[in-house]
Amino acid sequence: MIDIDSILLYNKTKKNYVKDLEMAKSLYETLEVSESATQAEIKKAYRKLARKYHPDICKKPECEEKFKEINAAYEVLSDEEKRKQYDQFGDSMFGGQSFHDFYQQQGGGEVDLDEILRNIFGGGFSGHSRRSSGFEGFDFGGGFGGFNQPNLDINAKMTIPFNVAVMGGTHSVNINGETVNLKIPAGIQTGKKLRVRGKGKSLQGQRGDLIIEVEVAPSPEYERKGNDLIKTIDVPLKLMMFGGKIKVQTLQKEITVKIPKNSKNGQKLRVKGYGVANKGDLYLKLNVVLPKVEELDPELAKIMEEKLPE
Repeated sequence: MIDIDSILLYNKTKKNYVKDLEMAKSLYETLEVSESATQAEIKKAYRKLARKYHPDICKKPECEEKFKEINAAYEVLSDEEKRKQYDQFGDSMFGGQSFHDFYQQQGGGEVDLDEILRNIFGGGFSGHSRRSSGFEGFDFGGGFGGFNQPNLDINAKMTIPFNVAVMGGTHSVNINGETVNLKIPAGIQTGKKLRVRGKGKSLQGQRGDLIIEVEVAPSPEYERKGNDLIKTIDVPLKLMMFGGKIKVQTLQKEITVKIPKNSKNGQKLRVKGYGVANKGDLYLKLNVVLPKVEELDPELAKIMEEKLPE
């Protein structure tokens, strides 16, 4: 079974390890931009540094590795998903070292930097950090068209049941005749994307990912508002008037709910901890069920007709 985390690619252990740290983020230093830099500012800084350190322009020995580091930093920070991931974990993704020190520790120019980044961040890297033998389309005036690589990812949409989206669980999807079992994180919402590594298209020994956009099916019983759920339940008139207990089936289990005396139609009762992923609350909306007059005891019906206020 393939384990997928909703938009995050790191598990809770790593998350807990870094959450209280003030983390360095050396990739921004590599591109000489601030952590709040816009995509336009990042692109501008990248072009400037790439022009300066490109091995076909700068002949110093250190320029080639500097050029690779610049391209690697741009690969991460120009991708919204990878940047979001890096902003959360910072240089802890490189063992707490700066990216430069991490790269050197791995072997510097002797290692495949794209493969290292792919293993850390997941997904594909275009290969910018490999040295080219010439400019090969490196258009300093208008773009970097020569660096484009085929997109090996497969994008798909999938509808999952409401209760699976709320509580988490597994769901199967068939891709090119292959059944893939997905782990659905509790609380996922429509529009979120799940990534399955290595299930995309393949080319020359490389394999893309399967990226699935989730659509949550509507529920006939529940309405979702953030992490809270709303469910309408039918309550007999007697319980609404005099109070009592009633059993209610929730997504987790059957519970017993106390109906207060003199409850009003449409009134909501809060059940703590029974919302989305056990984080939010469940609100039970009371719907009074009136008995048919024909089914009442004749004497009671007569008394009610005479005595009930208009």
